[in-house]
Amino acid sequence: MRKKKIGYLIIASAIIWGAVIIGCAFVLKGTPYKEDVNRILYGGVIFHLLFIWNPLEKYFKKDKPKQDIDKSDSE
Repeated sequence: MRKKKIGYLIIASAIIWGAVIIGCAFVLKGTPYKEDVNRILYGGVIFHLLFIWNPLEKYFKKDKPKQDIDKSDSE
């Protein structure tokens, strides 16, 4: 994964959470419905973990052995 793709994932993360916050604001506008807000927040967390942090985790795990090899070569 290139650095450019990581930047896009971080921007996508910000967009997702911005949409979650706006969704919560619409639900809370004049209503006391806590369950509706919880559903939006849980959906945002699940979507964020699956589509943003899961690919980043795979990227960092993939690069970790390469970094360990580079350290042993320099010693």
